[in-house]
Amino acid sequence: MEFRVDRQTLADAVAWAARTLPARPALPVLAGMLIEVTDQGELTLAGFDYEVSARAKEDADVAEPGRALVPGRLLADIVRNLPPHPVEVVTKGSEVVVRCGPAEFGLLTLPVEDYPTLPEPPAVAGTIPGDLFATAVAQVTPAAGRDDTLPMLTGVRIDIDGDTMWLACTDRYRIAARELTWTPAEDGFTAGVVVPARTLADTAKAIRRDAAVTISLGGAGDTLIGVSGGGRSMTSRLLDDQYINYRSRLTGTWTSVAEVQVAPFVETIKRAALVTERGTPVRLAFTTDELRVSAATGDSARANESLPAQLSGDDIDIAFAPQYLLDGLAGIDTEYARLECAGPTKAALLTGIPDKKDDEDAPPESDTGFRYLAMPVRLTS
Repeated sequence: MEFRVDRQTLADAVAWAARTLPARPALPVLAGMLIEVTDQGELTLAGFDYEVSARAKEDADVAEPGRALVPGRLLADIVRNLPPHPVEVVTKGSEVVVRCGPAEFGLLTLPVEDYPTLPEPPAVAGTIPGDLFATAVAQVTPAAGRDDTLPMLTGVRIDIDGDTMWLACTDRYRIAARELTWTPAEDGFTAGVVVPARTLADTAKAIRRDAAVTISLGGAGDTLIGVSGGGRSMTSRLLDDQYINYRSRLTGTWTSVAEVQVAPFVETIKRAALVTERGTPVRLAFTTDELRVSAATGDSARANESLPAQLSGDDIDIAFAPQYLLDGLAGIDTEYARLECAGPTKAALLTGIPDKKDDEDAPPESDTGFRYLAMPVRLTS
């Protein structure tokens, strides 16, 4: 095996493939990164841990096709620190030699014949713009659970019905959901799967935003999802598809509806949170044209601040964990947010208010597709 490739190109590809390398591999070969080059000038780098696989494909000047398995994390560290020169990679005996300008490294190869066969993705289900996919995943994944003893809650639920896709996460105390439009490969395609949230978030963050993202999903009984775009691809095992009926919980009869400017609201919550300890909420008191934000830790510290707001319905006096509020507001990309409540002890719905269109004759949009439902903290006084 012998090839030459641009240093940054190699660094990006290695970083993608290294994402799946296990910290404590079940088998020594799973710590390896597979390098393959063809006589058509295609370079493929891959990592696999039996749960998730990642492949990166790039063009390279190939002098001799071949394949090799090298310690993946070490290769990633080396390539990340190479000088800005083209990189030459060649096998010599039991070594893979990496040369870049004046630098040269030799990595002892692992037995490539022992490396497991990488899984192939299921059939293509449809495509979605990379920036839309990345934004939607980033909006919902903060609400995913972290308790691995409840696998369902650590995943992103993906529901597809024709050209409508829903993404949702919940940790039992909040639900983050995003509705969007995508392009299915077949009319009438439907699916409902749960994908590990950490895997999907990592993939969405790293995939090129200017590329079309292809989602691959099989039929009933299939255990894999594939996501690819811009020369990058991954497969992941699916979690159990049992999930709560989250969409029914995102509607309700609200007795109070408040509107507030997002950026000042976020900064106010951050300041109030400075005096809170773990488990201490931030209190929101809405009146007709004002929001008062307060927090306190016993008698040692307190914070009070007010900002403009608009309220329809009953006055609101409600409290939330500050990070829950900030996670929800981080998913809103409009100037104003809407908070809908039905009392201080019932879940409240946070959504974005679409910005006004330049075309005054255009019908206003009702919402942005993002919904964030959070349980309040019961007030003691």
